[in-house]
Amino acid sequence: MSGSCYCNILRKASRRLTAVYDEALAPAGVNLAQYSLLRSIERKAPVSLTELGQITELDRSTVGRNARVLERMGLVAFSPGEDQRETMLSLTGHGKDTLIRGKPLWGTAQDRVEASLGADGGEKLRELLQAI
Repeated sequence: MSGSCYCNILRKASRRLTAVYDEALAPAGVNLAQYSLLRSIERKAPVSLTELGQITELDRSTVGRNARVLERMGLVAFSPGEDQRETMLSLTGHGKDTLIRGKPLWGTAQDRVEASLGADGGEKLRELLQAI
């Protein structure tokens, strides 16, 4: 094995990258994880916790805990599904407004990251990460 551990390098980079987006999204009142979950809910709403877990590649219990935080923030609403064992999620008006406020903030973070990676660095990074 040569060099540093790929996993450690990627985890450190992920924390730094997340901090950039968290800072940018702060005026909208959400962090990157919350904003991303809201966007996933928006795309599929109403969406079950199980399906949301599959979409986000997160454990259903993790998605449920994170969704409860969003509910307490007034950003999402829970409702029963067709199958009474399933819970469905959708955005509230406040959740939709938060996404609208967050979109240009997220774009600013995206531009900042792309500028730091250089002209073709962003595309190379996407290709490398998708290969994993």
